[in-house]
Amino acid sequence: MPLNLLKFALSKRHPEPPFFRQPDYLNPSYEVVIIGGGGHGLATAYYLAKDHGITNVAVLERGYLGGGNTGRNTTIIRSNYLTPEGVAFYDAGVKLWENLSQELDLNLFYSTRGHFTLAHTESAMRTMRWRAEINKKMGVESEVVGPETVKAAIPQIDLSCGGRAPILGALYHKPGSIARHDAVAWGYGRAANRMGVHIFQSTEVTGLEIRQGRIHGVHTRRGMIRTSKVLSAVAGFTPRITQMAGFRTPIVVHPLQACVTEPLKPWLNTIVVSGSLHVYVSQSSRGELVMGASLDPYEVHSTRSTFDFVEGLASHILDLFPFLAGIKVVRQWAGMADMTPDFAPIMGLTPVKGLYLDAGWGTWGFKATPIAGKTMAATIANDKPHALIHAFRLERFRDFELTGEKGAAAVGH
Repeated sequence: MPLNLLKFALSKRHPEPPFFRQPDYLNPSYEVVIIGGGGHGLATAYYLAKDHGITNVAVLERGYLGGGNTGRNTTIIRSNYLTPEGVAFYDAGVKLWENLSQELDLNLFYSTRGHFTLAHTESAMRTMRWRAEINKKMGVESEVVGPETVKAAIPQIDLSCGGRAPILGALYHKPGSIARHDAVAWGYGRAANRMGVHIFQSTEVTGLEIRQGRIHGVHTRRGMIRTSKVLSAVAGFTPRITQMAGFRTPIVVHPLQACVTEPLKPWLNTIVVSGSLHVYVSQSSRGELVMGASLDPYEVHSTRSTFDFVEGLASHILDLFPFLAGIKVVRQWAGMADMTPDFAPIMGLTPVKGLYLDAGWGTWGFKATPIAGKTMAATIANDKPHALIHAFRLERFRDFELTGEKGAAAVGH
């Protein structure tokens, strides 16, 4: 153990204040209550305080901060989506990511790597060209490249994929990045807490107080809180909150699994995604390969990981990188992905006045953390949807105005 760390552990006087100062009790009322202490909930609390001066805010988390999907994802950040609405939204997010470490005064290990979405069929190549043209029109740096460019950037890759799915090309997105997920949650939480936001862990919401179609409070295991504005940002637990509120969404919940290997010397400097093989992989700052696949095919509210997942994933990773055959998988986990029919989120107002929803993120929620927080904070403060999230409103399913992101979100993460 480093000497400085040992001195810090044994000292009665710590050189730095604690990350959070959790109040001993809930106030009887708050201006805004946020259900969910993940990245989105904490970012919204931060931007409510920073952008709108609203600090009488309580964040309620049933477990620990960042312990849900924020701590269970694979930290890929990008904006190479398929619809103009999606590209504009995520590109605004990338711009926030670029200076977020400085803003939060915390090293988020943000690292720009470049993002290759591999194409193994002519149909996939057409989709890559489609995405590239939309990206370019929206000012986002993306281009279709040939297999020789992929090989030059990743010498270890097998372009034939074992002869089963040869790589015909890829969509290359230069701004593609990764960041440290728990640092993001803690950074937003600390910054919000320092501006007066109250953060409560181990505080489960058990019901909503709704009268005449309007939110009036939140019931918790620690007591009742009066409030006129509530944000639900609970990812895979969203159906439980909407059931309390008395309305339904088209969200279904599927497990999404991932794993990491033992640390290796740095060799993979980019992010690699294959929609046809249903895999994606990047290398962390610690040398681990962070890998994942598509959603599990069954709908279930569970975070149990399975051997079937890691066996199938390993087979496809070896198609791409045969030299990894002897590498050990050291940890695997699962999250609950809240999926919508059009693979775009649900953000904004709900049928209950004063109740706001930030949900339906499926496999792509982490990258949206800053921009989701910023736009939801503006929506709550003004009781009017931010312009960037108009396409993600709940009413689009009623009005048949879907935002079809499946071509860029199904396994792209």
